[in-house]
Amino acid sequence: MKKILLLTLTIALAVGLCSAAEKSILDIPLKDIDGKDTSLKAYQGKVLLVVNVASKCGLTKQYKELEALHEKYKDQGFTVLGFPCNDFGGQEPGSNEEIKMFCTTKYSVTFPMFDKLHVKGEEQHPLYAALTGKDGAFPGDVKWNFGKFLIGRDGKPLQRFEPRTTPDDPSVIEAVEKALAAK
Repeated sequence: MKKILLLTLTIALAVGLCSAAEKSILDIPLKDIDGKDTSLKAYQGKVLLVVNVASKCGLTKQYKELEALHEKYKDQGFTVLGFPCNDFGGQEPGSNEEIKMFCTTKYSVTFPMFDKLHVKGEEQHPLYAALTGKDGAFPGDVKWNFGKFLIGRDGKPLQRFEPRTTPDDPSVIEAVEKALAAK
C-alpha cells in the first residue's frame, strides 16, 4: 500500500512539474491599454516584437518605425506589442487614456498597446521577469525605453534588441523575416 501511495505521489509530482514546465510567457496575465484582462495567448501563432515604450523620450520617434514594421509584416503573422513604462526618467507619466491618445494621434499607432507596467525593479511585471530576470530568456535589466524582444510563433523568446537599435535596423528586419519563415 505504501508503495502504491508513493508511486501515486511521484506520478502526481511529475505531472505537476511537466505542467509548470509547459507554461510560457503566453500564459502571463496582462491588461490591455483599456484595462481589459488578456495575455499574449491572444497572439499565439504570431511572431511578436515586445517593446517597452514611452511618450517623452528621445527615442519616442521609434513609434513611427514600429508602426511601419507592424504594417509591413502584419499580414504574414507578425505584430508589435507596446508596453508603456515610466521606469526611465519619468518619460511615460500619462494615464493609459493619455498614452493611447498620444500614440494614435501623433504616430497613428494601430498595433496593440497594453497597460503601463514596470520592466525592472521590485515591481517588475512577470512578463519582463520572464524575459530579463536571472532565470529569464535574456538576463539583465532593460537599459532604457524601447528595448525590444522578438518572440517566436511558439511563444519562445528569440532575440533581444537594445533601445537604440531601431525597428528598421537590418538586424531587426532579418530576425523578423527569419522568425516568420520558421513555420
